[in-house]
Amino acid sequence: MPGHKRQPSIELLELMGVVRENGNDQALLPPVHTPLSYDYVLVAKIIENKEREAFKKQTEYIEELKKKNMRVTKILDDDLVFYGIQAPKEIFEKYRYLLKVSDACNWSSDQNIVPLSTRIRIVHFILNHTPIYSGETLRDLMKIKVFDAKFCLHEKKKQRELKESWARWTACLQGQPITAVRNYFGEKVALYYLWLGWYTYLLIPPAVIGIVVFLYGLAFFNSSPLIKEVCEADTIMCPLCDKGCKVWQLSDTCTYAKVSQLFDNNGTVFFAMFMAVWATLFMAFWKRHRASFVCEWKVSDWCEEEEELILEIVNNADCEPKIYRHSYLRSTLVLICVTVMILVIIGLTHALVVFRVIAAVLLAEGSWEFLSTYSNAGAMMLGAVLHYLIIIVMTRINRIVAMKLCEIEETRSFAATEKSFTVKMFTFQFFTYFSSLFYVAFFLGRINGHPGGYVRIAGKWRLEECHPSGCLTDLFIQMAIIMVLKQTISNVFEFAGPWLCRWFKRRRTQKLQRKCAHCYLKDESEAKQGAELCDNCKLRDWLSNYRLNDVDSFSLFNEFLEMVIQFSFTTIFVAAFPLAPLLALVNNIIEIRLDAIKMVTLERRLVPKKTNDIGVWTDVLEAIGVLAVIANGLVIGISSDFIPRLVYQYRYGPCANGTVTDIDCMVGYINNTLSIARMDDQSTKNDFSSYQMMTPHGWNATYCSYKDYRSHEDYSLTPQFWLILAVRFAFVILFEHIVVIFKFIAAWFVPSAPMVVKNDRLFDKLNRLKEELRSFEA
Repeated sequence: MPGHKRQPSIELLELMGVVRENGNDQALLPPVHTPLSYDYVLVAKIIENKEREAFKKQTEYIEELKKKNMRVTKILDDDLVFYGIQAPKEIFEKYRYLLKVSDACNWSSDQNIVPLSTRIRIVHFILNHTPIYSGETLRDLMKIKVFDAKFCLHEKKKQRELKESWARWTACLQGQPITAVRNYFGEKVALYYLWLGWYTYLLIPPAVIGIVVFLYGLAFFNSSPLIKEVCEADTIMCPLCDKGCKVWQLSDTCTYAKVSQLFDNNGTVFFAMFMAVWATLFMAFWKRHRASFVCEWKVSDWCEEEEELILEIVNNADCEPKIYRHSYLRSTLVLICVTVMILVIIGLTHALVVFRVIAAVLLAEGSWEFLSTYSNAGAMMLGAVLHYLIIIVMTRINRIVAMKLCEIEETRSFAATEKSFTVKMFTFQFFTYFSSLFYVAFFLGRINGHPGGYVRIAGKWRLEECHPSGCLTDLFIQMAIIMVLKQTISNVFEFAGPWLCRWFKRRRTQKLQRKCAHCYLKDESEAKQGAELCDNCKLRDWLSNYRLNDVDSFSLFNEFLEMVIQFSFTTIFVAAFPLAPLLALVNNIIEIRLDAIKMVTLERRLVPKKTNDIGVWTDVLEAIGVLAVIANGLVIGISSDFIPRLVYQYRYGPCANGTVTDIDCMVGYINNTLSIARMDDQSTKNDFSSYQMMTPHGWNATYCSYKDYRSHEDYSLTPQFWLILAVRFAFVILFEHIVVIFKFIAAWFVPSAPMVVKNDRLFDKLNRLKEELRSFEA
């Protein structure tokens, strides 16, 4: 039509790197094999004074890159200067050749084009190992703000494909395109999502069984003699603190007893054994699952040290290898610092104990009747919330300390630093999360003493006691609050933060999009040159990536740490919280898409890293599996009332003589677990006052009951206590031996790799040897 400006065709737009998305022309980076693609981008503040040291170092570093035949494109924008880095083809040819002749050969002969992910990894290594005259590298220059940022560019086309097939909320119940993720983000990121997806999938059986155990306890709400005995009792219980606490009736804890029945029942033992074996099967099947993908990606024989040597040679043919060193002095210093840090974290657990004790007293003295009645439960919940706040603060401190300790070690390579940091950071985080839980599980109510001999903090405040329905309820409350707060609040901040940052930066990006569209919409005869000549479009893409949230080498570590801590919650104390696998399953379904959306659209592109395993996390997960066996055995044997009930049923209950009766065998169990303290006893007169012994009915009690197995006369431990203690330890030993045997059988029964994978690797090695022989004979 005359006067109408002809628009370029869709094919031409795609050739230029422009596609139409949601009605707008979006510029894409050109295909990776064209000379227009950039392997890396450096960003710096514009320095007006050329005599400044920072400007000289910036210029010197760029000149060093050019000496290595790097093509550097410089674009200015307001107060920023962008350097687009393109590596010469010769660098990648060297890498391909060295990889082919190495022992860990995994490069297919039909791969003639180096993928952009590999190019990025090589250029990233070269940039970080290119020093200037003063010996400073890029990391040093960034610390002193010579450069403001460094990043590799998102590929718009592949980014859009990943967004449509993976990084969207509507794909929550779909599978993951792991190979596409690997091609874009590298093997390290792909293996994280592969592991997370496999972990989520295998959480389905324990989640279902956990619900069954929960419903099993729910089914006995109305028929359980233990609940009836608590809810219908008129037993007067001793005050839970010295000042402000009154005597109370056992029936006041009726709700507490019902909650306890939901998870402290006979099904808990089976569930704990199942989860201990599940942890082993999970690791065994994960290794098989991983082996299939690693074989497909041709990285089965990949060696981290050899990869590092190849990159060193590619960067500098005259390089010298970094030799291994070990210093007993530095190792001793690091060990001492780690021990001190762990003791500090355990000290915070003691502070939480003091807080709960004081909070219970203050709530008991308060004017609100509801809070004073449930002062102990309220103190426990407040303690759990405070514990969560301590976790947030200590996470930052732990990270700083772990990094400083890695600097003291002077590790040989970044991979060694990452491994050392992972072990230290996980150790600190584990103690931060679980110290308080271990206290509640194994010490709460067992070191508080008895009437006339209570253990007090600073000689003033009595330690906490367990409710007659058991201490496991307190552990359940702690775990439930921490897991719910951690998973919900963390996910909200994890997604909302990057999203808000992108929203605030969108106006500038849209302005550049309009400039780029104007640049591209020319006559078709000129459009082919537009992709090379239009700096606005390059700048638009670079600014778009620059304004995304920054990532570093430890960004993936944060995701792994979060999930491994959750794995610990799901396995170690699962006997106290059967619904933990269900919460983990729901969280992980959301977490996979949340991490994918954040990584694809809200953050800068991670540097693709090659690997064939999840690294030291495998050892951490196996250690957690072993600890889960020990912890669950101790929780059932020592923390729960399973053993005392068993002893009562067959030794002290109405069915102990073996005769058939029409009475439930557990009738009278609650009264059997209580001991009596008398007011007229001289040893208890300092613990109770007439005000404290005033009952809700208005009369003074002459005695009260407390949970323990002690004599009424001299408060000595009864023979029943020693019998129960012996059975407890016998059960723990038996439980752990049985589960360990099952774990070894399961690990032996399930091969670490499918036979198809082993055969494929066998034939692949044979074909490569034959090819080398033919080359030799030729």
